Amino acid sequence: MDPSAAPAPSLLAGRYQLRELIGQGAAGRVYRARDEFLQQDVAVKISRNGAADSADARRQQRELKILQRLAHPGLVVLLDAGVDVQEMANPRTYLVMELVEGSNLRQRLKNGLVPRGDAMQWSVDLLQSLAYVHAEGVVHRDIKPANILIPAGDAGTGRSARLSDFGLAIVLGNTPLTMQGTTTGTAAYLSPEQATGELVETPSDIYSLGLVLLECLTGVVAFPGPPLESIVGRLVRSPAVPEDLGAWVPVLRAMTARLPQDRPSAAEAAAMLAPGVAVPA
Repeated sequence: MDPSAAPAPSLLAGRYQLRELIGQGAAGRVYRARDEFLQQDVAVKISRNGAADSADARRQQRELKILQRLAHPGLVVLLDAGVDVQEMANPRTYLVMELVEGSNLRQRLKNGLVPRGDAMQWSVDLLQSLAYVHAEGVVHRDIKPANILIPAGDAGTGRSARLSDFGLAIVLGNTPLTMQGTTTGTAAYLSPEQATGELVETPSDIYSLGLVLLECLTGVVAFPGPPLESIVGRLVRSPAVPEDLGAWVPVLRAMTARLPQDRPSAAEAAAMLAPGVAVPA
């Protein structure tokens, strides 16, 4: 492990025993930890830069405020937050969230194509989550396989796919920390408007999720390659949606339409995939 990734001291805020590094987000590292007070395992996200007023810490504060306003079964639950000042020269802001036992979709995709039944369940789960998030005026801005958690047991068990990492999320109408003209997000899953540095709204998340679902079903990243090559790709063509995907074809093509106004809402996309499944608009 990179020495800079190792937690020190191991007991955060006098309560959380940090264990292994389990992920890295836009604004920090995520560790598996033990809550010594409640005697349960949790996930702890610590700002990359220890300074409480750093850009990463400010992003984490924004993530905290967004998570405080969201409560949905398809989202990871926020449990605690604070600033650890045990090392006064290097205070660390942190978020404590429920630990979802299982894997993320990026890890799952290393095993090959996702069975269509699983893909259908997870798609509806995620679209329900996005419908709720968007109704609350929040745009995630970093929909990608690594930010989708698949609880142990996978599909058919009632365990929903969960959307995580709101480190780049914005509330519509608020001034984002990243200025217009700056590309924010993960290159392979950016919407065209993100790729050109425009301010994004809810259709951007729909496009990104469309690319994720397409990858689940084909095993292929729609816009591979180095960041610049990947970004330019979506500006000159739409992703290839194989005809043999059957009922998925119209919804994936709609979700990945190049113009934001041509994309369905999360609720509309869910209705296209699974008619009869109630999703709040």
